[in-house]
Order: sequence, then structure tokens, then C-alpha cells
Amino acid sequence: LLITAGGENVPPLPIEDAVKKELPFLSNAVLVGDRKKFLSMLLTLKCVVDLDTSEPTDCLTQEARDFCEKVGSKATKASEIVRERDPAVYRAIREGIDRVNARAVANVQRVQKWAVLEKDFSIAGGEF
Repeated sequence: LLITAGGENVPPLPIEDAVKKELPFLSNAVLVGDRKKFLSMLLTLKCVVDLDTSEPTDCLTQEARDFCEKVGSKATKASEIVRERDPAVYRAIREGIDRVNARAVANVQRVQKWAVLEKDFSIAGGEF
């Protein structure tokens, strides 16, 4: 459980799962907000994994590329989306999070800020 600055208990898993369901091109959605005034979320995109090193590459998976194309983006790499703050992809993310927030049981369970990370989480990268 996350315990906000206001003392509210927020289970992160249902919110993280709802965001990933709304935005299927996301690999990870991590809710943060322990002892904070509001909830934020770190997002990573689905990227191809290097079979030799098990490290995520910069190249989006076919599923992620298809989703990007569907929302009007020509991006094929995570770095393109993040560096250029790809308007189509960022709008799709904002709209997806807005839909999840609309279903929140309480205001404290709404995601207020979010950021897309350039690289997916990995053991070698130290995130896991």
C-alpha cells in the first residue's frame, strides 16, 4: 500500500493494471506517491528484448508500433517518443489515464502526474 501525505491508503496494483489495460503498448506502469500529496506514475513502453543479453532495446515491439500508428504516430523507437514528447502518443496516454481516473473511487486514487521513461526496466539496468 502507498500511504499518501494525507494518510490515505492507496493500493497501487489495481490502478497500475487499469492503466496498462487502457494503454496496451505500455510494458510497465508504476504508481508512486508514498508520503506525497498526490499520485504519480512512471511508464515504460513495450520494447524488443535482446535475446543475448535479456536487455530491452530502444525498438518498440510490433504491438507498440501498431498502437502508435493507430493513434497517429510514426514512432518506432522509445527514445523518439520520449525525446520529442510525441504529441499523438502523449495525448493517447493522457486520455487513457483520464479514463482510469474517471473510474477512481476517490480523488486520492487519481494519477495527477506521469512520465514516460526512455528505457524499460531490467535486472541489469538496476530497476529490478
